[in-house]
Amino acid sequence: MFRSFILAASLATLPAAAMAETYSFDAGHTEVRFFWDHAGVSEQSGEWGKVEGTVDFDPEDVAATKVTVTIDPASVNTGVEALDKHMKTADMFDVEKFDTITFESTSAVQSGKNTLTVTGDLTIKDKTHPMTLDVTLLHMGDHPVGKFIDYYKGDWLGVKATGRLLRSEYGVGYGAPLTSDLIRIEIASELKAN
Repeated sequence: MFRSFILAASLATLPAAAMAETYSFDAGHTEVRFFWDHAGVSEQSGEWGKVEGTVDFDPEDVAATKVTVTIDPASVNTGVEALDKHMKTADMFDVEKFDTITFESTSAVQSGKNTLTVTGDLTIKDKTHPMTLDVTLLHMGDHPVGKFIDYYKGDWLGVKATGRLLRSEYGVGYGAPLTSDLIRIEIASELKAN
């Protein structure tokens, strides 16, 4: 979902050094946040703290981009302890029975000079539905911090992505529609070449 955009102009203008790579999410610099409308009074948000996955990207074959993401639903954090506990129960994510949320891409299309539309299968609990992510490439290449810290040396991607889903379709519709069924997903990540 995240590697096929050139901040310059088009894939044809990529540096000659660009080549097919597999990138992994950097745990310390990856956020998967979700937002919902709380009874029309305010917008609230939460985050999953444990996210793993890879992105395979070949700038010469954008359609071959592959994204695999695994989230631990028990790592949910809304800043409200009672809500976090409830979200882990059978009313919502039922983390004792379903210990992963997964996303597997099925297609990728370049939509602009630094954007990509990635569609894939999102599985929450035992339900799978297609989901589309609008992805923007913020950085591709050497990490600026690599000049100072060895960990950051090498090829990196910086991305942001957004998507939407109806939580009731995944068996986590408790309280809907008073608390909105529609959920906005926002992803911010730095990914390191393997």
